[in-house]
Amino acid sequence: MLNKCMVIGNLGSDPEMRYTANGAPVTTFSVATSRQYTRSSDGERIEETEWFNIVAWNRTAETCSQYLSKGQKVYVEGRMATRSWEDQSTGQKRYRTELVADQVKFLSPQNSQQSLGNDNDNENESVKNESSSAPPEIDPDDLPF
Repeated sequence: MLNKCMVIGNLGSDPEMRYTANGAPVTTFSVATSRQYTRSSDGERIEETEWFNIVAWNRTAETCSQYLSKGQKVYVEGRMATRSWEDQSTGQKRYRTELVADQVKFLSPQNSQQSLGNDNDNENESVKNESSSAPPEIDPDDLPF
């Protein structure tokens, strides 16, 4: 079986970093992707935007929180996951589908983002999650949001 998602888009807001009850850093942010097409019936140009909720853990979470900001272009690779919880105020069951990031590459030009501090010639910086960084099953009570 395969669960892999790759997204290139722009951050819709600054990343938010929090910590789980056991101290693991987790950063969330949204990424917008757009596609344009011409409607065949009347020739009108249409643009559609799709939003992805991104979750990064551990070192990747810390790096994303420190160096990414709203509007920057990123490549995110990971797996799709849906979690559920009971809303405290209404008692209804809620669902959220997220892309759990294994790898994040910063695609914005160096002059529009902070440098990671290494002097390599790569024009794109990359962050990879450790293979055991995200728990296989996440208890919604452990999440700080």
